[in-house]
Amino acid sequence: MKRIVYLALAVALLVAAGLAWRHFSKPQLPAAKSAAGPARTLPVKAAQVRRDTVTDRVSAVGTLIANESVMIRPEIDGRIEAIHFQEGQVVRKGDKLVSLDASEVEAQLASAMAAANLNRSRLKRSEELFEKKFISAQALDEARENLNQTNAREAEIKAKLAKSVVRAPFEGVTGLRQVSPGAYAKAGQDVARLEGIGVLKIDFRVPELYLSKIRVGQALAVTVDAYPGEAFSGTIYAIEPSVDEATRTVLIRARLPNPGVRLKPGMFARVNLTLAQRDNALLVPEQALVPRGAERFVFRIIDGRAVSTRVEIGLRRPGEVEILSGLEEGQVIVADGQLKLQDGAAVTVMAEKPPAAKP
Repeated sequence: MKRIVYLALAVALLVAAGLAWRHFSKPQLPAAKSAAGPARTLPVKAAQVRRDTVTDRVSAVGTLIANESVMIRPEIDGRIEAIHFQEGQVVRKGDKLVSLDASEVEAQLASAMAAANLNRSRLKRSEELFEKKFISAQALDEARENLNQTNAREAEIKAKLAKSVVRAPFEGVTGLRQVSPGAYAKAGQDVARLEGIGVLKIDFRVPELYLSKIRVGQALAVTVDAYPGEAFSGTIYAIEPSVDEATRTVLIRARLPNPGVRLKPGMFARVNLTLAQRDNALLVPEQALVPRGAERFVFRIIDGRAVSTRVEIGLRRPGEVEILSGLEEGQVIVADGQLKLQDGAAVTVMAEKPPAAKP
């Protein structure tokens, strides 16, 4: 009898446990259905890969210097007899600039020429007497040496006389003079500066990184504060053969025409040097790039999903970057909102808002 009672209790407990399991498992079904619903899409802004011309440029600062520059100075002492130029005047090569009093030197030259003529006559007579055996060979040699000495003295005085006139060594513009006519000038005393500024030079430095892209004959543009908005064209003609160890930069020198001599030596100048130019380069917004270590990625939008694509970048310009490989023209990429994306995520492209109307 007891065994029957125990069996009935066991059956009742099993039935109760089954009912409880069915009761507590039913509320979980709606949650499971919700989890299997449609995936959430993320809003993003999109842009197309486009083609354009990109230019690789380097900027530097430099100083304008005269093509030729010299301080006018006499080579000998003397009183300034005349100044043949006006301050700020354009002079030609070989023009007289300053004349020193040369009366004493001219007298010395006349004396030397007379002595040379006398010794020339004596040598002629000595040669005639030597042919007739009336004098020795030594006497003939002495007469010839006397003529050589007087000729050398005459050449020396002529050179000194030539130095009494200071001439322009090149075409240029004279500066402000430091002396007046009648003043006694010492050898090497400053008279005025002569600047060849029809063509100017500019010295500037660029990092050694760009050295392989710089060559003689390359064009550049120069701007100065005195003429805002205006660019002056120049050409590189010399590159320093060594790199500065302290700054790791290389010194470059260029020439630029100076019509109207508007530019002046000593001016501060900005240099824009074009290193390379590529047509039909692929461009994307710079903010579309996603860095991952040393590599760069963008998200392409394909059938409503973001596909991570590795790219190789080239030149940069404000707001855009060149793509060397990984993309093609016309492809649509995520331009904004990519930081929360994962490869394969569903996206919705947001429409661009029209600009607000002006009141």
